Amino acid sequence: MKILMVCLGNICRSPLAHGILAHYAAQHNLNWQVESAGTGSWHVGEAPDRRSIAVARKYGVDISQQRARHFRPDFFDRYDRIFVMDRQNYKDVVRLAQHPDHIQKVSLFLEDDIVPDPYYDDTLFEPVYKMIERRCKELIQELTSVKV
Repeated sequence: MKILMVCLGNICRSPLAHGILAHYAAQHNLNWQVESAGTGSWHVGEAPDRRSIAVARKYGVDISQQRARHFRPDFFDRYDRIFVMDRQNYKDVVRLAQHPDHIQKVSLFLEDDIVPDPYYDDTLFEPVYKMIERRCKELIQELTSVKV
């Protein structure tokens, strides 16, 4: 399974989701490719935000080697599932879809809510990490029936 996590700049939320899901998938010997991208291109090539790196490290997840990428239309053909962190990300991604099947691959990471962007509030990084971690565990169970 190939999964893409998407947020705005690909330096806070989607790198955390990328790292956490890949971490749990590896622990459960799942043959998953998990990556991330952003709908904006400002940070392309940069490492995740230092605060995302720090909170992930605190919980044993290393995201320091990730580099920000910009979402491209060809990603629809490269990934089985595309999870976006908020409704604006959803709109930005589906606007690039060239086929109805592409849109079917895209969903909110939190089925009926958004993952808040912690970029402007240092105190949000830990709660966002916990929120993403909880959902990653649910995703593994939903997509494989493996209990995490």
